[in-house]
Amino acid sequence: MLKRDFLRNTFALALGTLVSPALLARAKDERFLREARATPIADGPFTLPPLPYAFDALEPHIDARTMEIHHDAHHKTYVSKLNDAVVGKPQEKMTLEQLVGSASKQPDAVRNNAGGHWNHSFFWPLLSKSGGGQPTGALAAAITKDFGSFEKFKEEFGKAAAGRFGSGWAWLSLNKAGKLFISSTPNQDSPLMDVPGIERGTPVLGLDVWEHAYYLKYQNKRPDYVAAFWNVVNWNQANTNFDKARKG
Repeated sequence: MLKRDFLRNTFALALGTLVSPALLARAKDERFLREARATPIADGPFTLPPLPYAFDALEPHIDARTMEIHHDAHHKTYVSKLNDAVVGKPQEKMTLEQLVGSASKQPDAVRNNAGGHWNHSFFWPLLSKSGGGQPTGALAAAITKDFGSFEKFKEEFGKAAAGRFGSGWAWLSLNKAGKLFISSTPNQDSPLMDVPGIERGTPVLGLDVWEHAYYLKYQNKRPDYVAAFWNVVNWNQANTNFDKARKG
C-alpha cells in the first residue's frame, strides 16, 4: 500500500512538472467561470451591468476569454457578495457611491465588494474596439497643462500601473483644486474612498491591473498589457468622465 501511494504521488508530481502554471491557472479560471454562470446573483439592491460590447470586441489587445471570465465571473461575484453583505442592514438603503465614499466606515465585505462593483462598472465603458489614439478637447488640454504632454502622461500612468505591487488599479483623477493627478490603489480601492493613504479625487480614467485582467494573454508581462490598453482606450468616455468631474 505504501509503495503504491508512493508511485501514485511520484507520478502526480512528475505530471505536474509537465503542465505549465499558465495552463493550470486557465483551467482554474474556466471552472470559476462555469460555477459563476451557474450561480444566480444573491438577492439585493445591486445588479450586474451588461458588458457594452461583445467579448471579442477588444481583440487582439484584450482576448475574448479574459473578458468573459472578467465580467461574467469576477464582476458578477463582487455584485453577489455585495448584496449578501448589505441585505437586511442599513447599507442596503445606500447607493453604491455612498458605500464607496464611506469605505473607512464599512466592514471589509462591503468595502471590497462595493469597490469591485464600482471599479468594474466604471472600467468597462472606458474600453472600446474603436478606441486608442489621443484625447481631444478639454481633457487633452488639461493633460498637457498638468503633465506637460500626452506622452509624459502616458509614461507616468504606465509607471503607476506597472509598478503597483500585487493587485490593484491605476487612475487618472481630478482633485478638488481642479488638477489632474495619477495614482494607484491596492485591491479594489479607488480615489473615491475616504481611506487614509489614498489621494482623494474623482476618477477620469482607470486601468485594472489585477492578474485576472490580463494573464491569460500576457502571463506575467503586465507592462505589455498596459501598452495594449492604449489601443482600446475610449477617450470619448474619458472626456465625459472629465466633464462630470469638473461639474462636481
